[in-house]
Formats: sequence, structure tokens, C-alpha cells
Amino acid sequence: MLDAIRWDTDLIRRYDLAGPRYTSYPTAVQFNSQVGAFDLLHALRDSRKAQRPLSLYVHIPFCANICYYCACNKVITKDRSRAMPYLQRLEQEMQLIACHLAPNQRVEQLHFGGGTPTFLNHDELRQLMALLRKHFNLLDDDSGDYGIEIDPREADWSTMGLLRELGFNRVSIGLQDLDPAVQRAVNRLQSLDETRAVIEAARTLQFRSINIDLIYGLPKQTPENFARTVEEVISLQPDRLSVFNYAHLPERFMPQRRINGSELPAPAEKLQMLQRTIEQLTAAGYRYIGMDHFALPDDELAIAQEESTLQRNFQGYTTHGHCDLIGLGVSAISQIGDLYCQNSSDLAHYQNALAGAQLATSRGLVCNADDRLRREVIQQLICNFSLKFEEIEQAFNIDFRGYFNELWPELEEMAEDGLIELSSEAITVLPAGRLLVRSVCMVFDAYLGQQNRQRFSRVI
Repeated sequence: MLDAIRWDTDLIRRYDLAGPRYTSYPTAVQFNSQVGAFDLLHALRDSRKAQRPLSLYVHIPFCANICYYCACNKVITKDRSRAMPYLQRLEQEMQLIACHLAPNQRVEQLHFGGGTPTFLNHDELRQLMALLRKHFNLLDDDSGDYGIEIDPREADWSTMGLLRELGFNRVSIGLQDLDPAVQRAVNRLQSLDETRAVIEAARTLQFRSINIDLIYGLPKQTPENFARTVEEVISLQPDRLSVFNYAHLPERFMPQRRINGSELPAPAEKLQMLQRTIEQLTAAGYRYIGMDHFALPDDELAIAQEESTLQRNFQGYTTHGHCDLIGLGVSAISQIGDLYCQNSSDLAHYQNALAGAQLATSRGLVCNADDRLRREVIQQLICNFSLKFEEIEQAFNIDFRGYFNELWPELEEMAEDGLIELSSEAITVLPAGRLLVRSVCMVFDAYLGQQNRQRFSRVI
């Protein structure tokens, strides 16, 4: 079976390195200030000529309360009036971008992230969706993947009803952990009843997919109490689950400085949590998609992986990697053809740029031929757990073994260790290597040796 995983503690300890999550290659660490608004407009015109479909990401940065573990770009405020000026700047950004696109470029995928998108009140959510429909070709037949991240403490039945009415058909629910002691340690008090109410509303309103996010490695977590959380979550029957490894990087993320490092579980305990979680989810019928993600067998991600059509972009695993991704809002990232670009991560800079009728693009990267080749190699490995050399050779007019000759000893070592099967025709990630697929991808990363590994989380 494609989703089979074999737990090998010795292998995990050896290959559990710090490295990128490969939502892109090259990764955002390589972005530089030489890329700006002109490059974005040029890429948009190319997208229009090619008539490529679109994926839209909208970043709503506001949160009423701070979660100490969070590494997202957010603004903590109780002042709900800050939303309206931000929506005005979003509209200006839509206008500046949409005029370079064709009216018939369909938006196949839409995602609201944050922050807490439901920080916006109902009128503001209606206004934002109306603006998106005004400037972009959103689908009206419920066939698109239109998702939103939900904090159950900021949503109720009426909120869910509004979101369904506005066209959303997927929800991703932040849960992290159900143990009250853990919740207090990270300042996120959220009851199972609150979460269950939102899920029941989503099911009743016929949302197509429900995802739940969990985090292991938080303060005061133990293998026993986290297993109880997983058991409760399985009873909620989400279609997908994301089980993230908490990366404690207080030097980079200020909120994490409020976490007591002495309360964090030991590395061996984290491994126990992950191993038991995999056993629980597998027994409940979930398939391991890769990179912390699990899905039921009839979920679109699981089906796409079976059919070798699964892709990965800044929104994670997706069936819409063929779309040009346009990011709207502070810190949002776009991927259009061979261009990656990111808006300013500073809210004041973002709003001031748009107030002056200028796009807020602050940095990015244009992929070269080597980037495109390695991007495809990494994409195949991280999505399909396999790579056929002939397909790469035909697509990029290279000899695979010759091009990557200097990597061969490292690949042969991984093959000897049982991570991969290496032949003259292909690389196959074996069941013992699937949890460590990031480590396999890192072999092909031309930039990794130049980078500070402390910027990245560990593989497990």
C-alpha cells in the first residue's frame, strides 16, 4: 500500500535533521529584495497569455488572543475596527493585480488564512467575498476548493452558515491539544465542545472537507495525554489531519519566549507521541500522505497520491499545483510561473505602499533552469515517494545520473540504510523512509549547504 509506514527508531535518530518543509523550491529563505512589483506584473501578464487557472490566498493577520507557540505573521489586537482599513488596502491590491489578468482565468482554489480570518465580522466577510468576486473569476457552482482556517472560539453556527453561503466548502480547524494543562501553557483555552459544535455545523451545512490541526511537542504534553487528544479527534472523524512537530525557536518568534522550556517534552517523548499517533490514525483508517498530513482513503489528497497527481505549494499538499498562486495581504506569497514573490511582512509597510497605489511586493526569486529541475525532483519525491529518472530526463533534456553524479554516494548510503531503493531507473522512498522524506529531498537542495539550519524545524 502506498500509505504504509515502517517505524525505525534508529533510522529516525540518524536522519532527523533540521531542514525545509519544501512548500516551495527554492525555499523562501532564498528570497531577495532584487525582486519587486515590476517582476510580479510581468509574471501576471504571462499568466494571462497562458490562460492559467488561479489559486488565491488571502491573509487576515488579526487575532484577538496570542497563542504562545504560533510562528505565523499576525497582529494581536482586541480592536476590531482595525479590520476595515486593512480591507480597504486589500481592495486596492486586488485592483492593481486583477487588471493584469484575463476575466476568464478561473479561480479553482481559494484559501483564507491568518491570523484568524473569522476575526472579521459577518458584514466584513461579506464585503471581502464581494470584492473578490468583483475582481476575480470565482466559481459559483461549488466545484472549486474554497477553504478557510477556523478558530472555534471565534465561530458559531451562524458564522459557519455565512461561510457556506459565501461559497466556502472546506474548513481547517486549529485544535493543537485538548489537555487543559497544555492549553494553559500555550495560552489557548479551547474546549472539545466548542470544536465539536463547529464540526457539526460544517457537516450539517455540507462542507465538503474538514481538516483538524494538531501539534505535538508542546509544553506539558506527554505521550499519554496526547494519545487521549488524538483519540478524541478521531471520534470527530475529520477528513484530514495535520499533525505538526512544534519547533521551539524563541530567538526567532517572540511569543515562544513565554513558553517555559523546562516544560517541553524530551525528544524521546516526542518520538513516542508521533509513533503512537501514527498507530492510532492508521488503525482508524487514515492514510499517511506525507509531511505530517493524514487523510481518509476517499479524500481527494489520498486519491491524487494514488494517481500520482498530488502536488505541493505554499498552501501545502494540493490538487491545484497547476494553478498560478496569487497571495493577497500582508506577508502573502505568490507563485506565478517561475516567479516567487512576497508582500511586506510589516503591516504598516504593507498598508502604506497600497495607500500610495503601489504593490507591497518586498522580495522574491525568479527560478533558473537548475531550480526548475530540482523543484520537480523534490516535488515528485515529497508527493509520490518515488521518482522515475526517464521522466525527468525527457522533461529537462539531461542525463539524470550524470547531472546529479556528485550526490550519488549520499543516495547510495540512504539506500544501504533502508530509506530508499535506488536503481538505474528510479528512486523509491521505502516505508521506513517515508517519515523522513524531507531528508531525502534535502540531498537535492543546492542551497542547503549555504544556509543556517537553525532557521528550520527538525524533520520529526
